[in-house]
Amino acid sequence: MSSSSTFKLFLLSFILCILFQEHTHALTKTYIVYLGGHSHGPNPSLDDLDSATNSHYDLLASILGSHEKAKEAVMYSYNKHINGFAALLEDEEASKIEKNSNVVSVFLSKEYKLHTTRSWDFLGLEKDGGISLDSAWWTARFGEDSIIANLDSGVWPEHVSFSGTGYGPVPSKWRGNGVCEIDHFITSSNATTFCNRKLIGARIFSKNYEARYGNLNPANLTARDFIGHGTHTLSTAAGCQEADILEAFDHAINDGVDVISTSLGGSNPYVEALFTDGISIGSFHAVAKNVVVVCSAGNDGPGPRTVTNVAPWSFTVAASTIDREFVSQISIGGKHYIKGASLSKGLPSGPSQKIYPMIHSIDARFLNATIQDARYCKPKTLDPTKVKGKILVCTRLDETTSIAQGFEAALAGAIAIFVINDEKSGSILLAEPHPLPGASMDANQDDDIDQREWFGKGGTDNNGTRRMLAYMSTSTTYTGLKPAPVMAGFSSRGPSAVQPLILKPDITAPGVNILAAYSLGVSPSNLPSDPRRIPYNLQQGTSMACPHVAGIVGLLKTLHPSWSSAAIKSAIMTTATTLDNTNQPIRDAFDKISTPFEYGSGHIQPNLAMDPGLVYDLNTTDYLNFICTSTHNQNLLKFFNKTSFTCPEYYNIEDLNYPSITVYNRGLNTINITRTVTNVGPPSTYVAQVQHPEEVKVNVQPSPLTFTEIGEKKTFQVILEVTGVPPSGFPVFGNLRWTNGNHIVSSPIVIL
Repeated sequence: MSSSSTFKLFLLSFILCILFQEHTHALTKTYIVYLGGHSHGPNPSLDDLDSATNSHYDLLASILGSHEKAKEAVMYSYNKHINGFAALLEDEEASKIEKNSNVVSVFLSKEYKLHTTRSWDFLGLEKDGGISLDSAWWTARFGEDSIIANLDSGVWPEHVSFSGTGYGPVPSKWRGNGVCEIDHFITSSNATTFCNRKLIGARIFSKNYEARYGNLNPANLTARDFIGHGTHTLSTAAGCQEADILEAFDHAINDGVDVISTSLGGSNPYVEALFTDGISIGSFHAVAKNVVVVCSAGNDGPGPRTVTNVAPWSFTVAASTIDREFVSQISIGGKHYIKGASLSKGLPSGPSQKIYPMIHSIDARFLNATIQDARYCKPKTLDPTKVKGKILVCTRLDETTSIAQGFEAALAGAIAIFVINDEKSGSILLAEPHPLPGASMDANQDDDIDQREWFGKGGTDNNGTRRMLAYMSTSTTYTGLKPAPVMAGFSSRGPSAVQPLILKPDITAPGVNILAAYSLGVSPSNLPSDPRRIPYNLQQGTSMACPHVAGIVGLLKTLHPSWSSAAIKSAIMTTATTLDNTNQPIRDAFDKISTPFEYGSGHIQPNLAMDPGLVYDLNTTDYLNFICTSTHNQNLLKFFNKTSFTCPEYYNIEDLNYPSITVYNRGLNTINITRTVTNVGPPSTYVAQVQHPEEVKVNVQPSPLTFTEIGEKKTFQVILEVTGVPPSGFPVFGNLRWTNGNHIVSSPIVIL
């Protein structure tokens, strides 16, 4: 990546830091009481904020018996744009509050987990280290005046990626002036010590954390990143307490940000609901203020219905590869070389020793260690007398990192580690900063590295273990890899477990072997025993893909400041591609053709997104209609709209003006759905083109659509007729494209 784009990728950034720890249990627990929206306007006064907070105390006092007890229990009063509070309550008290007619929902503050370069070249923004004249960087003025809030583990502000050199004044819309909570709560008088014209603010939210685990040392009350995740995701664009996250959302909206990037989510998509989930609630209120919220899809793939952050107002991002790899050549038993992903300098090679003995972790286990634990090189399973001086073969335990396994290998005396992908990882190889020479490998490349069937393979020594020798070269960087992108095995899949009729994820972006800034306050392995400190690191996950999209959203915000968040989302989705760089359908890590359940609308194409031709727009009323149908509760709507709103007698979620189309199979009955497109380009005529799902006939009426001015809207119907039963059953997939010869506006079609 060129230095100019590195500095300008996230032109203006606002860090929101959340602390991490495991759950404990107490008599009182942190509950979030959600009350919908506020009656005050978009720019609340101090009196408005005080009034909102006092109303929260009044409500809680009616249960606890006094204002004093209410004030003591409340840790956060969400008094700006989100209406509600977080408080320490007993279960019985929470149940009583839930019965109040003015309460939308009451739920335990759960723990979110983190969904944890060359990528800009691969996305077409740069070419051969430079910026082409038709790049979206130039078109969108490098995202000038766009403010991106990153909800994560903090920032390492001294990193060159956050230098403010060469930047103009902070945008006047920024309302978080003087807040730079890095190292002992920097005050407004010396906030420029760590914040500048690029890193324009930083806040820490830790009350939920401290309520659970005790007060923090003042030195730790800082938005400085001691985990690494926040610095990494921000420069490209344990567990997080939900009450803290919701407070971060409320502040970000109020501070005047344009984009919120959140690379975290819940661990169980089946219990995620629209208004008992902090990210969904925060996103709803942000989008109502025209702030685009970009969320990671999760790293729980490749199983179906694992995608998180599925609200229709959220922009949900999956992860896929780029066309770069870091490769070591590996020879086993003197056979042909096979490929390993690696960041290592290779093994020592001298005139007397070029190859080393290799041992499988199953063969290297202590006698009291189980085969299953030893297979994954878990702590206290490896016998140093068997491992010392050898290359150790382990099976991947975590789909996004294996560095902890590398440390176990080093502790046992291994000279190197080969990490073999498990069944969930497929063929995608991850380059990782192991503490010893190491490589990630695909078991399908060579039988001798496959631990899945280790009995009776190869020759054995007197101890019954296999005799193998191996060699590993120094890592080399290659670009132009084909095919790319490939969907990552870990990337969470659809359909949504909450509402399958909203296709999720929405889009895919680079999320494998992503190089970006890293915190100097933590090792690349995140292990306390690792003394290494590096300014850049490679990481994997949908949390790496999310900030790529947030950065592109920032460009679109600069180029089209009057567009709604839904229009920006549509521009990115409808210009995405479902083809890889060999012009073939995108495949997954298991060499199967991917579907919209994996990549949504496809792989992001930033340059095309700047000029999409047509967009599918949505507003708050559309989302309220969606809520009507989802909750069947007319009374609920009074909490979200200051004016009266009546749910329509009939509303079909399939008609939500979403850029993708998902419907239920109704047998041989015809399915009619409606969409409306808005022209954002010059006068033109668009013609519909359809890729029919298997055993489904699709008819679009009317077609063509002729537009004479910018902003003109046209409504059309998509008529789907199931003509038979597909050989593999449902779901089946198709595509609708509107084209005028210069633009292609594409929408996936899914029949469930």
